[in-house]
Amino acid sequence: MPSLDPTDAPRGEGWKAAIAIIAVILVGFAAWALKGILTPLVLAVFLLLMIDGVARVFRDRIPRFPVRMAMPAALVLIVAFFVLTLWVVADNTSQFLAQSSGYEARFNTLLTQIGARLNLQLPPTFGALLQRLDPARFAGAAAKVVQSIASEAFVVLLYLGFLVASRGGFVAKSAKLFRTPQGRDEATGIFQRIRRGVEGYVWVQSVAGLMISISAGVLMAVAGLSHPIFWAFLIFLFNYVPVIGGAVGTLLPPMFALLQFSGFTQPLIIFLGLQLIGFVVGSVIQPRMQGTSLNIDPVVVFLSLAFWSTLWGLTGAFLSTPLTVMAMAILAQFSQTHWIAVLLSSNGEPYPETAKS
Repeated sequence: MPSLDPTDAPRGEGWKAAIAIIAVILVGFAAWALKGILTPLVLAVFLLLMIDGVARVFRDRIPRFPVRMAMPAALVLIVAFFVLTLWVVADNTSQFLAQSSGYEARFNTLLTQIGARLNLQLPPTFGALLQRLDPARFAGAAAKVVQSIASEAFVVLLYLGFLVASRGGFVAKSAKLFRTPQGRDEATGIFQRIRRGVEGYVWVQSVAGLMISISAGVLMAVAGLSHPIFWAFLIFLFNYVPVIGGAVGTLLPPMFALLQFSGFTQPLIIFLGLQLIGFVVGSVIQPRMQGTSLNIDPVVVFLSLAFWSTLWGLTGAFLSTPLTVMAMAILAQFSQTHWIAVLLSSNGEPYPETAKS
């Protein structure tokens, strides 16, 4: 005969919550242990969602656009963007190296001025600092980093190719995995929320990045900073890393301005202007867009950056917000983990209609 003790139900719910927490911890440990396999796959899935979103824009927003050409056109556009990114970085790096002698002289002047302020008898020079750093010691590590990035990029493109090729079979597989219409509808609902969340994140970051980079480019061009388009492009890319990306992107141009200009007026103007632009867009405009689009608490955005960057490094930092959106959509689907999704959301209502027993 079943027990009628009223405390049994709360105990059962407590055990379910404890099991859910343990499951989340185990999944996190597995994600860390398998990061070498999972990070390129997750990046490929993220790129596939971006390509799919661009393809739907072509189909739905451009009149008379050929339906069969939407996916190939989106794929070419995304790949062209990454090729353009590599070309801009490589081209401007070569120009910086060609002008390095002038920057070295200015760097030595800055070191002399700092040494005089600090009452150093022998202010260091760029060459002396370079010898102390022993660049040969870091050359091997730098080569390994470049090789790792190149190999991971190749694996990501390989995964992406297979995902695009097998995309047509996803519908047939879902029909076999979920035999009941209710199960298929629930799985489709989760996928749609994940897709909308990722697309919303990309949209918010892209629009905010364009606002900041265009305004920063105009400011740097007016101030006379060389390579303003490159610095604006770099700021746009850094904006995809939440919280710290924008700060790093807006600090690099003023630091370079110290090497270009003989005085401190232009670097100070660039620094203050970029901070003002970043504050207006990042603290006023972007949170409003992000709140309505992603429904994630701002504190969670920062904590997710720390968590995923610790778990997966730079890849985790780049994908921290989309991964949190995915996690919130999945956790909100079940009553045992719905409370976690509530904590992650900005208004306490992640997807209340999806909670199931």
